[in-house]
Amino acid sequence: IQRLEESVVNRIAAGEVIQRPVSAVKELVENSLDADSSSISVVVKDGGLKLIQVSDDGHGIRLEDLPILCERHTTSKLTKYEDLFSLSSMGFRGEALASMTYVAHVTVTTITKGQIHGYRVSYKDGVMEHEPKACAAVKGTQIMVENLFYNMIARRKTLQNSADDYGKIVDLLSRMAIHHNEVSFSCRKHGAVKADVHSVSRLDSIRSIYGVSVAKNLMKVEVSSADSSGCTFDMEGFISSSNYVAKKTILVLFINDRLVECSALKRAIEIVYAATLPKASKPFVYMSISLPREHVDINIHPTKKEVSILNQEIMIEMIQSEVELKLRNANDTRTFKTPKVPVHKMVRTDAADPAGRLHAFLSAVRSSIRQRRNPKETADLSSVQELINGVDHPGLLETVRNCTYVGMADDVFALVQHKTHLYLANVVNLSKELMYQQTLRRFAHFNAIQLSDPAPLSELILLALKEEDKIAEMNAELLKEKAEMLEEYFSVYMDSNGNLSRLPVILDQYTPDMDRVPEFLLCLGNDVEWDDEKACFQGVSAAIGNFYAMHPPLLPNPSGDGIRFYSKMLDQDLLSDAENAWAQREWSIQHVLFPSMRLFLKPPASMASNGTFVKVASLEKLYKIFERC
Repeated sequence: IQRLEESVVNRIAAGEVIQRPVSAVKELVENSLDADSSSISVVVKDGGLKLIQVSDDGHGIRLEDLPILCERHTTSKLTKYEDLFSLSSMGFRGEALASMTYVAHVTVTTITKGQIHGYRVSYKDGVMEHEPKACAAVKGTQIMVENLFYNMIARRKTLQNSADDYGKIVDLLSRMAIHHNEVSFSCRKHGAVKADVHSVSRLDSIRSIYGVSVAKNLMKVEVSSADSSGCTFDMEGFISSSNYVAKKTILVLFINDRLVECSALKRAIEIVYAATLPKASKPFVYMSISLPREHVDINIHPTKKEVSILNQEIMIEMIQSEVELKLRNANDTRTFKTPKVPVHKMVRTDAADPAGRLHAFLSAVRSSIRQRRNPKETADLSSVQELINGVDHPGLLETVRNCTYVGMADDVFALVQHKTHLYLANVVNLSKELMYQQTLRRFAHFNAIQLSDPAPLSELILLALKEEDKIAEMNAELLKEKAEMLEEYFSVYMDSNGNLSRLPVILDQYTPDMDRVPEFLLCLGNDVEWDDEKACFQGVSAAIGNFYAMHPPLLPNPSGDGIRFYSKMLDQDLLSDAENAWAQREWSIQHVLFPSMRLFLKPPASMASNGTFVKVASLEKLYKIFERC
């Protein structure tokens, strides 16, 4: 074992701290922010390899500090290790400037308040190349980093082949500009007149950087917590509404004014949006989180792009819940247009009986409809709270929250993985329970699915009964009597003529199988105990849960033995309907049910024993089998 020379050690460390040009820009800009600058200008040449120049109007660097300015581990930010837990500055290690001098040529020009002239000095390998020279200077500091990685041939060649380094620098400064809106930022290429970043107000910065489509679809979001368990934080920011459509998630996250990344928070927010946005669409999110400094460990990453937070899981769950609530209660209207349904594609209640087709009024158009009541008032009903609080099975909760969808095993069961275990999960049972719980959570505050034409209750119920006209009429009259309550609490709207015209949205981006409307109405008429408040709410919620559950379509599965049915029917339109219905169900299971289930479902204890989850394989046991083989 040999002790490395200090110059070798420093160059290795520099390559870790300054990984590419944008790393140098980030460190220099953060130093400018620490210097209380109100204006920061960045000029870049050849993606930062030829030149990075950062100028600010901060308090400058004292003449007596210049000799040790670029030595490793020299800093004005702390004096002892414990200071790390009370820092308000961006920098603290005293490594960034030193690292730059080991991989580039660095020149510093600075002037402090009250001085008649400034000083300029060049650095190499952590030390001054000459004594500071007096020069004319404007307020603040200018640092030039030239010929970055001139002595790291492999790194320089790799970066020369990359065309996106200037784009990374622009993206970095754009994010800084959004958060630090009291500071004027600009960024331009060397020789260019127009700046690619020019900051103004926060919303204007978002508009100019990310576009009008982002800025016009933003909603403000705020969360505060002073939990006795130690989860104390304040969060404010903007999230995109359901009308915003993009292919990539943009998360601009600042924790205690520090630009960082947090994959757990990003994933949690994406899960919320998965059930709200159209498929392949991602959100824009800007968040600023303030925590007690002692709750944040900022010293866990070489470039400080990650931090460790006390009670991170609790904080993320609270933010996730607020984002979901904000999206659900958004005033914006979203309409999912469906084409006019031709006669041969009208909803069927019996696949074998083409004559048993409903009118095309069950073509659904979804829209947001604001309810009259305050959701907080209705959510305080003790009966609803008791029903919400009455479900949970801790053992299964961890499995549900962290499972991964693998694929459908048959018409009812999906394969899911959790840790080293593989399960069969009954998607009908899971979706039924999820829809039931979501009905209770959204109680009296639903968006709505508007039917294109009102549907007569008696005719719908008659379809479920096959015959029995009198029973259908009796049930229709009962539901008309309960219409006001059903509309107010569950957004099931029936007009005075006994026509169904509106159904609730239980999960955003999901419309139930309209073939099951007759069965749903019959269930409401027959199975609900209307005279007891709690039992009534439970019965209606259970009926809605069963209606919205992801049952196999009534048309036989054309990819299995069901193909024989269509061969006998000789009906290509029927086959096409079936293929579409089954494909849509599988997409909804993967992209709506499982993301929503991981976020919202509290599995009841019964699911542990009723066959909803069946373990079919364990990696540890498979290893033992392979060992014996």
